[in-house]
Amino acid sequence: MCGRYASSRRPEDLAGIFEIEKWEPEESLAPDFNVAPTKEVYAVLDRPVKDAADPRPVRQLRTLKWGLVPSWAKTPEGGARMINARAETVHEKPSYRRAFTSRRCVLPADGYYEWVTAPDERQLEVEGKKKRPRKQPYFVTPADGSVFAMAGLYEFWRDKTLPDEHPSPSSRLRSSRGGPTAWWVTCTVITTEAETTPLAAAPDEGPRSLADIHPRMPLMLTPDRWDAWLDPSRTDADDLRTLLEPPPHGLLRAYPVSTAVSNVRNNGPELLTELAGPEEGTLF
Repeated sequence: MCGRYASSRRPEDLAGIFEIEKWEPEESLAPDFNVAPTKEVYAVLDRPVKDAADPRPVRQLRTLKWGLVPSWAKTPEGGARMINARAETVHEKPSYRRAFTSRRCVLPADGYYEWVTAPDERQLEVEGKKKRPRKQPYFVTPADGSVFAMAGLYEFWRDKTLPDEHPSPSSRLRSSRGGPTAWWVTCTVITTEAETTPLAAAPDEGPRSLADIHPRMPLMLTPDRWDAWLDPSRTDADDLRTLLEPPPHGLLRAYPVSTAVSNVRNNGPELLTELAGPEEGTLF
């Protein structure tokens, strides 16, 4: 799964990487080294600009809320639980299938965090002797330092308790103003089976593959797939499923980081500092 990630690149840098045509400076986000569900995140999407004379899709950098709220939901409360969509079933699940065929996006990240429970600790949990085993966080990131482009979906949700004339600002403006908005724009990360092949660079002690860390991982899109994934003219589910293939093996590295990242209130570049080995008491 993917429940926490880092996103520190400036919008100007993301605009160059993804060839963005439109982004609003007032929607800029501060670097976030501990992105958690319900936070606002950057998303790259191809969509016509509202009220523009030219109907062609324009590549945009937008800020969305992480945790997808389906358009048919009665309330937005369930969004915090819908942070991941499984690649194997995204085309058929009611919450995701419409977005899969018409509202796909890329969620740019530096990498993502995942937690490993040591075998001895895990056994204690199985035996009921320890309710909360200590876990070692690892940071998974492209070995070449490039952006981790996570496949995502986005959706619009209308708050029908608000009048039609109520303003509908972007999610960024809604949050900064602190007031309600008639429209929510939310997103989710698509996940796939974790790689079982060796990491591009593995720590001296600990996991040798992503599957050793967790059975799931975000679906990373390599640059050659970005255009096809974002193309809104591709609407056939069977055709789109061909884009859900995992990336080539050997592109990612993983290393242990401080357990400070486990607390969402902690946020700073020090969270990405590589440790020489797992912290005491959380040995792999």
